[in-house]
Amino acid sequence: MVSVRKVIPWRGDLRVRLGTWCYRTGLLGPLRQVRGWRIRDLRILAYHRVITLPDPELFEFDLEVVSASAERFREQMLLLRRKFHPISLGEVVRRIEAGQPMPRNAVAVTFDDGYDDNYRVAFPILRELGVPATFFVSTGHVDDGLPFAYDWLAHMVLSSTEPRLQLPEVGLDVRLPAGRDLRRKLVENLLDRLKSLDDAAQAALITGLEKAWNMPRDRAVADCRPMGWSQLREMHQAGFEIGSHGVTHRMLAKLPQGELEWELSESHRVLERELGSAPSLLSYPVGGDRAFDARVIEAARAAGYRLACSYISGTNPDPAVNRYALYRLPVERQMGPGWFAAMVSLPGLMAYPTARRTGASAGES
Repeated sequence: MVSVRKVIPWRGDLRVRLGTWCYRTGLLGPLRQVRGWRIRDLRILAYHRVITLPDPELFEFDLEVVSASAERFREQMLLLRRKFHPISLGEVVRRIEAGQPMPRNAVAVTFDDGYDDNYRVAFPILRELGVPATFFVSTGHVDDGLPFAYDWLAHMVLSSTEPRLQLPEVGLDVRLPAGRDLRRKLVENLLDRLKSLDDAAQAALITGLEKAWNMPRDRAVADCRPMGWSQLREMHQAGFEIGSHGVTHRMLAKLPQGELEWELSESHRVLERELGSAPSLLSYPVGGDRAFDARVIEAARAAGYRLACSYISGTNPDPAVNRYALYRLPVERQMGPGWFAAMVSLPGLMAYPTARRTGASAGES
């Protein structure tokens, strides 16, 4: 999966230090209460994977989509249950359409892509603690069980024994470094550059590299597989929301009109067929400001979706205004308890911005 890359503060960042200090000293609670009295907005947390990695160095897929370990995720959900008002996106829709305000300190939990650790790890914790959540899935990947093409691209670069990475389509011809950390930086660079291409060119580049390196994406991989329909049905029957993330996880704004409409209507149709009820919730694949536009929003509305999430960092003071482009707060594995609590409590001060960067630097991915 490829999401929008964020500007992630390093540990010495003033916001991280200040937020952690407020958390440790107990000041965060009063500040959160004051904010709750003054501001009634909707905070939506964005997760991808919840997985405990004994040795991240050995993980042969993109670490950027690992949001939290199991232990840390449990801590985060306990905090939401104790200090905030967890709310489902379905309830958000109902309140918007009834003209009702959001509860104070309302926080919604969402997951993009539908990795199977969402079922194995996150779902039991959420069910135990009674925290609602929405899982956005790409139906084509649920059907075939294969890794996302972007995930496989990262895997190839991280694990290949080839001496060079030669991709003239995006201006790359570099020696593959020996160290895994340097290869991860190369993956970020490559994924950034990939966004300059249209959908067909992106697919052709990845397929071409699979053939050139003899690393076909033709089998399920335990470390990077999507949930299956039986798992999603169990979660849905337990009261958790399953929303659309398209069919093939393509950037919708880069698609011709016919393919855009098919991605939205087909995923809607398949979810209704498999789960027994029509989905009303959508998350735009990739989700940055180049991944959706007015044309995409209109197509989403026409396909029957009643609310849609972006992957742009921020909160939603009036969700009725931007109900088809809701901002979210990405959760990252580098976040300790203090930083996470500060981000959710005081997002305007403690959340980091979404980056708009291009070329060889980090940006949308």
